[in-house]
Amino acid sequence: MPSQTNGQGVTSELSDWRDQTRVFLQPIAAPSILGLFGFAAATFMVAAHLAGWYGNSESPTFIFPFAATFGGLAQLLAGMWAYRARDGLATAMHGMWGAFWIAFGILFLLVATGDITVPTGKFVEFGFWFLTLAAITAAGAVASVAENLGLTAVLTTLAVGAALLAVGYLTGVDGWLHTGGWVLIASSICAWYVATALMLQSSFGRVVLPLGKPRKDANIPGNQVTRTIEYEYGEPGVKQGQ
Repeated sequence: MPSQTNGQGVTSELSDWRDQTRVFLQPIAAPSILGLFGFAAATFMVAAHLAGWYGNSESPTFIFPFAATFGGLAQLLAGMWAYRARDGLATAMHGMWGAFWIAFGILFLLVATGDITVPTGKFVEFGFWFLTLAAITAAGAVASVAENLGLTAVLTTLAVGAALLAVGYLTGVDGWLHTGGWVLIASSICAWYVATALMLQSSFGRVVLPLGKPRKDANIPGNQVTRTIEYEYGEPGVKQGQ
């Protein structure tokens, strides 16, 4: 029997589905609050060292435990929780960079224990890893335009910084590494801003710091823009994304 459409363009089957569906809400906080704060801190510490703000050749052996847990484990968990929130972009970006920071920690743990030695000058293997990270992050930057420009700023500077580090490690020229470090510092600052804006919006229930979202009213401080139930995404009671 063909479905019938009411005056609002909704089929009778869909109307029955809405009327009879029992909704069990499982609200979660925006995972990117944790992910972006973890990323911001780990990236800032490593980038500041690359930019020449502090430290020496032994500094990574003191940085790696915090990079692996704060930038790695915390961000990887945020990526998995972003999966629960049905945010594909955050799942990819936090999951990928979280895994990288964990690997970074393992690498310099082995350096600290004397099992391996990081080469001086060219570090081609590291360079190619940053090349792939830059390419994936650039794809994420394009996708983020649909979400908000704050996140676009984070991912764009991150992609550029990773590309500069790739060139630096592939050529062994310190100037590329220093420049990449400065760009990554900018990325960490942008990440701190976006995470702070998400946290304040979660705490106050309305916009406090604008993020440059496509909807103009979502960028006006004081506006409450979150819809509790979104039928259009196929699961009543579940909000897509963060």
